[in-house]
Amino acid sequence: MSIVFVPKKLRGKAKINQETIQRLLDENDQLIRCIAEYMQKGRAVECVQYQQILHRNIVYLATIADASPDDVPPSSNTSAPTVNGPTR
Repeated sequence: MSIVFVPKKLRGKAKINQETIQRLLDENDQLIRCIAEYMQKGRAVECVQYQQILHRNIVYLATIADASPDDVPPSSNTSAPTVNGPTR
């Protein structure tokens, strides 16, 4: 079962950390592999449940990303040093 399925009483209280995100990413990888395998075997009906879980995980990860403060890269507005010719 997906780790996104959290009991209602615990929703909003779970701590989101790198380990949780990595577990979701690993789970998504496995889901994609299962979906591809079932599709190759022509078993599209079985894919639907895995696609729904994958969709839920992706939406959850997107929600986390949207709620996280942006990591601001170093400013690229710094001006390059100018080379001045000899002053007269």
